[in-house]
This record gives sequence, C-alpha cells and structure tokens, in this order.
Amino acid sequence: MINTSDTLQGNILIVDDLEANVLLLERIIRGAGYLSITSTTDPRQVCELHRKNNYDLILLDLQMPGMDGFQVMEGLKEIETGDYLPVLVITAQPDHKLHALKAGAKDFISKPFELAEVLVRVHNMLEVRLLHKDLRNYNDVLEQRVQERTAELQSSYLETIFSMTRAAEHKDEDTGAHVKRISYYSQALAKMLALDDAFVDKIFFASPMHDIGKIGVPDHILLKPGEHTPEESEIMKTHAAMGAQILGNSKSPYLKMGAEIALNHHERWDGSGYPNGKQAEQIPLAARIMNICDIYDALRSKRPYKPAFDHQKTMEIMIYGDGRTLPEHFDPIVYAVFKKNHLAFRNIFEAYTE
Repeated sequence: MINTSDTLQGNILIVDDLEANVLLLERIIRGAGYLSITSTTDPRQVCELHRKNNYDLILLDLQMPGMDGFQVMEGLKEIETGDYLPVLVITAQPDHKLHALKAGAKDFISKPFELAEVLVRVHNMLEVRLLHKDLRNYNDVLEQRVQERTAELQSSYLETIFSMTRAAEHKDEDTGAHVKRISYYSQALAKMLALDDAFVDKIFFASPMHDIGKIGVPDHILLKPGEHTPEESEIMKTHAAMGAQILGNSKSPYLKMGAEIALNHHERWDGSGYPNGKQAEQIPLAARIMNICDIYDALRSKRPYKPAFDHQKTMEIMIYGDGRTLPEHFDPIVYAVFKKNHLAFRNIFEAYTE
C-alpha cells in the first residue's frame, strides 16, 4: 500500500521551454509538500537526465522548439525497458491529448493550469508509478526465488546422477574414465551440431548414465574376461531396457534424457541395432549422438575380445567398417560432423585417460 509520505518523496522532472510555466508548476507542486523536484527548459536534456535520475514522474510540455514532447517520449521509450512511461503531458491543444496518450503518455494537464487538477493528476500518477515499481521489485524477488529453487533442484538431480554412475563404476573398474569421456564427447558433438544450450547441458549430464542398466547384469557375465556366448550376449543386451526402467518416470530433464539414451544407444540408423530395431529418426537424437561417441570410445579402449586401437585405426574402422562397426549404423548428419571434427575426439580421449 502506497502512503502519502511515499508519494511526496517521488522524484519529479518538469519540462517546459517557458521559464514562467516551470516556476508556476514548481510553486504548485512544492507547495503541496513534494520534496524532490527538478526542472529544465531544454527538451534535449530530458533523456540524459532521466537516464541518470530515473524519475518517477515527468511533466512534459508538448509544444517546444527544437524538439517537441512527442520526440522526447520516443527517446524515453528507449530508456524505459519496462512497459510504463511515467509521462504527464502538458498541452493547450485538445487534439494533442489523444495523440499523446497513444504515444505512451499516461495522463495530461490542460493549459492554463488549474491548481486542483495539477495536484490530483500528479498525486495519482506518482501513486501508480510507485505501485508499478513495487510490483516490478516483487517480480524480481520472485524470479530470484524461482532461480534459487531451480538451482537446488538441479543440484539434487545431479547428485542423483553422480550416485548412480558411481554405483555403475563400482561394478566395473573400467567405467569411470569411460563415462567421463562420454560426457565430453557428447557435449562437444552436440555443440558441433549447433544444438541449443539446454540440450548441450542435458546430454553432458545424461550421457554417463547410458549403461546404468548393467547394474542388473550378473557379475559373472558382466565381468567375464573372454567373449560372451550367444546366451550371455542376450542377457547383456537387457541392460538397455533395464537402464530405461531404472531412470524412467522421473521429472528431472537429465534423468528423462538419461532413460532415453539408455534405451536407445545401441539402436542403429539402418535398423540393425537393439533392443527394438528402431531405425533412422525413430531413434532419439540424444541416443544417435551418444551412439557414435560410445562406438568411438569402445574402439579406443581395451575389451576382452580386442586390444585398444589408436585414433587412426579407430577412424579407419568407423569410415570403412570392420564387420562389427559399419558407417550405415550412424545418423548420416551426426556422422559427417563427427568425421569433420574427429581430432576433437582424439583430444578428449587423451585428456581423460586414466
């Protein structure tokens, strides 16, 4: 609630090219108890004065030489970033009143001045202006609280993610460096594809959860030093759906994308992947990005059935194929961007190899 003392402390600027009018308005307003009054007879000074002093009310004459009141209002609109222009126009022309209101003025005073009219309109304008400021300040505080709460939720989501990935690392000692690299590969590739910041942020934190379903794979299969039998391979493949079940039904955008990646990161563009044989754009984009990153890192890493390959050998396999890995497995657009920027992936691998 705005009280009288608040309005009397409002910051007021009077603008009129005639000194006599300025003195008269000052005497009327000051006589009513208003404490902060500035004036100018030069309309070209108004915008700079408002920029410095942020007036609560500008009493603005419309007919002035060199720069009229309408031009002044256009300049003020560039300073007032909100939707409220604190201008009370002064005019002796009836047809100027509607024009001024359309131009953004909030009210008008007719010439010659009437003391009662001047004081009522000044009081009302200041009251509305101060209420508008209070509302804006409240909105700023509310927005700050929302940002703080959002940050708390994000921190909670990320802690959940880190706990889950630590659980996966506990079962497989080779997982730690791999999931770290996957984050950076996926982030880099998403940026290269010119995806928006929100997507880049989500995939950085969601991609390490791609193999979270391996928590449910028996250790004698997951940690087997040699190649898997066909039956064991089928059990291993269940980790994709299992990961989606673990991460599913969450409100977290990170866990939602994590579930999407977990389920689909072994699907292939040509439909030859698992668990559902999806093809082309049936596969979510995040999983298509993650897939190519996962294949690159798997080729660079030692596995029970293969040695670790260097970057050159890995790129030869990904470009020409080796039977297990073929170019047609990848989204053509993602694949083209990956090939063009392949040295970035080499650098990430070397930076995060433990």
